[in-house]
Amino acid sequence: MLVVFQNNHFINVTEVGIIRGFIFDLDGTVYLGDQPIKGAAEAINTLQQRGDRVVFLSNKPIATRMFYVEKLRKMGIEASLENVLNSNYIMAYYLKDILTAEQSVFVIGEWPLIEELEAQEIPITQDPLQADYVILSWDRYFTYDKLNAAFQAWFHGAKIIATNPDRTCPIENGQIPDCGAIIGAIEGATGQAIDAVVGKPSAIMAETAVKKLGLDFSQCYMVGDRLETDIKMANETGMNSVLVLTGITTEDMLATSPYQPKYVLNSIADIPSI
Repeated sequence: MLVVFQNNHFINVTEVGIIRGFIFDLDGTVYLGDQPIKGAAEAINTLQQRGDRVVFLSNKPIATRMFYVEKLRKMGIEASLENVLNSNYIMAYYLKDILTAEQSVFVIGEWPLIEELEAQEIPITQDPLQADYVILSWDRYFTYDKLNAAFQAWFHGAKIIATNPDRTCPIENGQIPDCGAIIGAIEGATGQAIDAVVGKPSAIMAETAVKKLGLDFSQCYMVGDRLETDIKMANETGMNSVLVLTGITTEDMLATSPYQPKYVLNSIADIPSI
């Protein structure tokens, strides 16, 4: 139950139908590597218990949604497959909408992405010259041969769509290169920007998350640690943007960024107070 002071009265907002939606980034926001952010479980469970709606949203494409469900549960956080979304899931459903019956995709990415695409019956080709789309993702086994395959597909008319634009991924002891580095290699070869990104800060991902919550954009709070993805997406789609300082973004970065959040919190533990 959440009680607030409004119009000179204390009211139970759950009883009068005022429900908020919280969209949580994972890496750098809920946890770092295998270590939960202190107070994360208590904060998220408080929101759920008082009637707010929660979804978890990750750009990270190298794990399945069930992996995230199990990881969150081990940290004492209530989660189910229905309220965990990642860029692989968004990509699969996006492709279902745009592909014709004759079209196929060539994939540069790891098995969790391929598994999600296969689950949605997306046609995958091993021949880049036959591909209508190159699906570009974080691939820790990326090679020159894969770069050349993507280039040849593009040269023969394929469009290039990426799961996420993140340059790096936060880990316990720093950062490692992410899909943005692979996008940079492809764009360096083609001399052109790729055609689309479905993960944050894309409106495609924002719309999917808000639809899952069943609320309006103005009722939703995007909570994340990245200015150029989490905060940018929230601001551009009319959500309430909440930056936490436990991941990539520092106070110095915030001071000079064009993407300014509505709220700045030390960590996710402070979420119930906004």
